[in-house]
Amino acid sequence: MSSLQRTPLYPLYSDFPSTRCIDFGGWELPVQFSGIVQEHEAVRKHAGLFDVSHMGEFMISGQDAEAFIQNMTTNDVSRITVGQAQYTLMCDDNGGTVDDLLVYKLSSDRFMLVVNASNIDKDLQWLHEHVAGDVVIRNVSAETALIALQGPAAENILSKATSEALGDLPSIHFIQNAQVCGHAALLSRTGYTGEDGFEIYCSAGDAPDIWRGLLAAGEDHGLIPAGLGARDTLRFEAKLPLYGQELSSTISPLEASLGYFVKLDSGDFIGRKALQQQKQDGVPRKLVGIELIDRGIPRSHYPVFNGNGEPIGEVTSGTQSPSLKRNLGLALIETPYASLDSEVWVEIRGKKLKAKVVKTPFYKRGAALS
Repeated sequence: MSSLQRTPLYPLYSDFPSTRCIDFGGWELPVQFSGIVQEHEAVRKHAGLFDVSHMGEFMISGQDAEAFIQNMTTNDVSRITVGQAQYTLMCDDNGGTVDDLLVYKLSSDRFMLVVNASNIDKDLQWLHEHVAGDVVIRNVSAETALIALQGPAAENILSKATSEALGDLPSIHFIQNAQVCGHAALLSRTGYTGEDGFEIYCSAGDAPDIWRGLLAAGEDHGLIPAGLGARDTLRFEAKLPLYGQELSSTISPLEASLGYFVKLDSGDFIGRKALQQQKQDGVPRKLVGIELIDRGIPRSHYPVFNGNGEPIGEVTSGTQSPSLKRNLGLALIETPYASLDSEVWVEIRGKKLKAKVVKTPFYKRGAALS
């Protein structure tokens, strides 16, 4: 018997004979259902359905809940209204990233935090260590499932499964107590692919019905299930960070080019002093896009060098882009070499290959592929 954790949708993976599962941070999750490239292209052109029930959900409630979240995160939670979500980060005192997450404002004194699966225990401990005032923290990860419907056809598909007015729902907003395939759910216009789409938070027991219902609703729209492989290539093209690669305890949000989500003028928060100093001094490293000029594919942790053969950083993520058919990477390198068109060298299997710094994100929704 597997010692890996499984989501409520695991029994349904066998509906697709080509499904291949891997150990992903202690979870047995599908890297693909039919093929990574096929699933990637489906999301870019039509729609894909993802099981992301391994993600963590915490309910934060109490009179001081908002003040507590404000102190724990880099963005300004006071700017969002009920029914709105916010991307933000938690930092340590040195400005390193504890995690990146979404905050959902459910009411004036009740919020949901959505954190990375590999960080659930660490984040929970971090929050409890700093809790102050009238604040209750409840981990509801085990009882919550999360299904992501992503792609240009997502709204048309979901409209068959709910009576909610999806056209009136802006990006990064959500509907509480929506009915999806006959079950109560929190319906959010968010995602991790660079496409329009929705994330559906529901009870673990309702997830199989919703999954099957959405697949049936999307049958005539090109909807297929998609796994971790396509999720990774899609988020990579859109330059959406992955914790443990573009972000970590040794990489600050400013180094990861996420300064927009760091509101240094919103009052004090953990890590603010260090980040303020980093901004004042200038970040020593920057996350940039690179493209291989020589033949090769950059991969995570490959070292990057300057023209004199001196190490200047490393690749955080890289692949041959399924959408663009180019060998691309994200690399955290020393700031003096981070200008567009700068030449750098990536070491692949002992050989240094020429690359150049290119514009990011590599892919933007609505832009022509080239």
